[in-house]
Amino acid sequence: MKGKEIRERFLEYFRQHGHEPVKSYSLIPKNDPSLLFTSAGMVQFKGAFLGTDMPGYSRATSCQKCMRAGGKQSDIENVGFTARHHTFFEMLGNFSFGDYFKKDAIVFAWELLTGWYKLPKDKLWVSVYEDDDEAIKLWTGHTELKADKIVRLGAKDNFWQMGDTGPCGPCSEIIIDQGEAVGCGRPECAVGCDCDRYLELWNLVFMQYDRAADGTLNPLPKPSIDTGMGLERITSVLQKKLNNFDTDIFAPIIEAITSKAHVSYGKDKNKDVSIRVIADHIRAVTFLLSEGLMPSNDGRGYVARRIIRRASRHARKLGVGKPFLHKLIRAVIEAAGDIYPELPKERERSEEILKFEEERFFRTLDQGSEKLDEIIAGVKAAGEGVISGGEAFRLYDTYGFPMDLTMETAKENGLKVDEEGFDEEMNKQRTRGKLSWNEEQAGGASAAGAIYNETVRESGQTHFLGYDYLETDSTAMLLLKDGEPVDILHKGEDGEIILDKSPFYGESGGQAGDLGIIQTAKAVVEVRDTKKTPNKLIIHKVHVKSGALKKSERVSCKVDKRLRTAAARNHTATHLLHAALRSLLGDHIKQAGSLVSAERLRFDFTHFYPIAEEERQRLEDMINAKIMEDLPVTTRVMDINEAIESGATALFDEKYGAEVRVVEVEGFSKELCGGTHCQATGQIGPFMILSEGSIASGVRRIEAITGTASLALTRNKIGELKTVAELLKTEAPLEKLPAVIKKLKEVEKELQSMKQQNMGRDISSFMESVEEVDGVKVLVSRRDGLDQKDLRDFADKLKDGIGTGIVIAASELDGQMSFIAMVTKDLTDKYHAGKILKAAAELAGGRGGGRPDMAQGGTKEIEKAEAALAAIYDIIRTTK
Repeated sequence: MKGKEIRERFLEYFRQHGHEPVKSYSLIPKNDPSLLFTSAGMVQFKGAFLGTDMPGYSRATSCQKCMRAGGKQSDIENVGFTARHHTFFEMLGNFSFGDYFKKDAIVFAWELLTGWYKLPKDKLWVSVYEDDDEAIKLWTGHTELKADKIVRLGAKDNFWQMGDTGPCGPCSEIIIDQGEAVGCGRPECAVGCDCDRYLELWNLVFMQYDRAADGTLNPLPKPSIDTGMGLERITSVLQKKLNNFDTDIFAPIIEAITSKAHVSYGKDKNKDVSIRVIADHIRAVTFLLSEGLMPSNDGRGYVARRIIRRASRHARKLGVGKPFLHKLIRAVIEAAGDIYPELPKERERSEEILKFEEERFFRTLDQGSEKLDEIIAGVKAAGEGVISGGEAFRLYDTYGFPMDLTMETAKENGLKVDEEGFDEEMNKQRTRGKLSWNEEQAGGASAAGAIYNETVRESGQTHFLGYDYLETDSTAMLLLKDGEPVDILHKGEDGEIILDKSPFYGESGGQAGDLGIIQTAKAVVEVRDTKKTPNKLIIHKVHVKSGALKKSERVSCKVDKRLRTAAARNHTATHLLHAALRSLLGDHIKQAGSLVSAERLRFDFTHFYPIAEEERQRLEDMINAKIMEDLPVTTRVMDINEAIESGATALFDEKYGAEVRVVEVEGFSKELCGGTHCQATGQIGPFMILSEGSIASGVRRIEAITGTASLALTRNKIGELKTVAELLKTEAPLEKLPAVIKKLKEVEKELQSMKQQNMGRDISSFMESVEEVDGVKVLVSRRDGLDQKDLRDFADKLKDGIGTGIVIAASELDGQMSFIAMVTKDLTDKYHAGKILKAAAELAGGRGGGRPDMAQGGTKEIEKAEAALAAIYDIIRTTK
């Protein structure tokens, strides 16, 4: 059975048993504080398990794209070395949301494995949670499994939870015995052993609880089922392979690697590891890039970059000396492109990004090698034998230089590396691979989040009326102060209000939340921000200006119309900008982030090169042309599939429901969007780009303004130009400025010449201060008012004056005392300028250091400088 057929049979079995086949969720989970990536099939159903976001079905089945790399759920270090670890994998699953429970889940799993997949019944084992007597009775009572094939295990093995918080419960794992030859050979080898003999196939989670942030297990409204079985693992078993990488899932990828790298698979253990690492990592990278993720230095992008660089490093181990990973993307598409259409659709863009990232890594490796050479030279010059952990980590973190290469190069030079220090720095930096989320917005990780979820379960979502109304009457369902429910908010207090219906737009989709007023006959409450949770609860962040507001009171709501209208202008302009960028620069342009507020708009997009001034002007002209055409902006609610088929642009990192809002600018732009917009483009007013620049590798940002903000900026710029004209006493300032600048440079040149002449005349007087220390000339001089360049010139002249010896020059400027130490070349084998200056600067409460022949430093503790300079002679006597 091929992997494709195994996947299809699983989904078909559960479809025949009343399950809704659901498309794989994005690898990038939306608004989930506990996950970097989607790591299990149940992620997209989390709201259903919590009872806060129920789909239109009670049974579901899926084949989910999953990533476990970065954060707590990471297998990256094991990939390539074991038969079954992956960063990217596909998880087959069936789910019940308060429908069937343990009995049916067990029967379904047994029937599929032994009936449809024909696995040998005598080779199957089952583990259960140690206290789950019910599961044991169900296994022995409703399947052919014998009691002696059931093993009780503790919470570590058989109590499942996705993160520190969220849905969880006891589980039962189905295991296949692959035979003694596959095992570790130890007498005690049994179910639960880490070897591959007893291979875990399918995990049945009996979802009963929601774990809160304090560890409390709260019963879910309805017990549910969440199961997961790795496609790669079941495929290896059905194809009688002992290694997932030997299945047909990986065959096209491994064939491409061996062909392009001119190596063989299965003949050299070390090369096989590298081939498997590349095969796994190129799958992960191809899927991530197809979803619009860009490699970067933080969060998910950091994990993607780490995977790319690890694969690239293993390619170098195979003898590949130039970028070639991008050439493997076609092999991934050959293996999975018919199942995941985003792969072939994004192929060209993915190849371009990966090639760019590979080339960048090769350059950083070269730079890292140069930096390592400098570090080695410095360590040897200092007479030390160990490269510090901090230096090794900076090579790894800044240049992407692998630690093992650092150790190998150090060994070649007779040095060691402080591995413990490196590990300590690495542990500090672990958070780079984790995202920082707003827990209240994400809803679920904080105490307030638990309250939000309970509110949705009891009272439902907030009904948003803001598309049609800016003023409504509503009821205050819930009041919170400091994250805790209260019955009343008094004058001067800050808090949160949840209404049954609201005209206030909650921050989402890049658009800032509304501001405005909520009031009663006795209270006036200022809405200072509005948030929206994933389960569509609108949170009003408020300050009570007068009176007191009580829970359950009827209130009048009024959105600030001026700010909402300005935000709508900027949001519609963002859609025009997105469409214009794709039209001018190409379809590789993908939205990578946005911010829409009343003041401005910010749009992040995937592109590798700066936008030339000419392109920028064409961009502005195209958008303003569409604005002046006064094109109608229409909004329709459509079925998600119908919307995508109609050509509407969707974002991978957004979670869409069965029905979506489609915002269309007639004949120019069509996007899925839940934000607020103008009714016609003419309402936007003039569009102006403020800036364009890079924010990460392959990601650029445009900031722009519209409407009255554009008019105000234009007026200010005209005013500035008038002021310049008045100062220059001309009506043509641009014509006169070059002559003024030229004259200014001439004056500056004359001043610099005079300064040099004065310095030359003064040198002779400083030479009178030369003293000798152990037969070596030493000159310590202070001349205030010099910047770093002038101070260095001054020290050079002093050094020239003494011919051979040591010079220390100091100067105070703008509250900072600067030092420079110089040792003539003939003395650097005896005296080290860096060590001398370091000691002197520390006496002055500052820092300093450098090479044997020249060093720099400084301090802000000016009062200590004279004593430090006076101590130079003693320092020279004791520091060589």
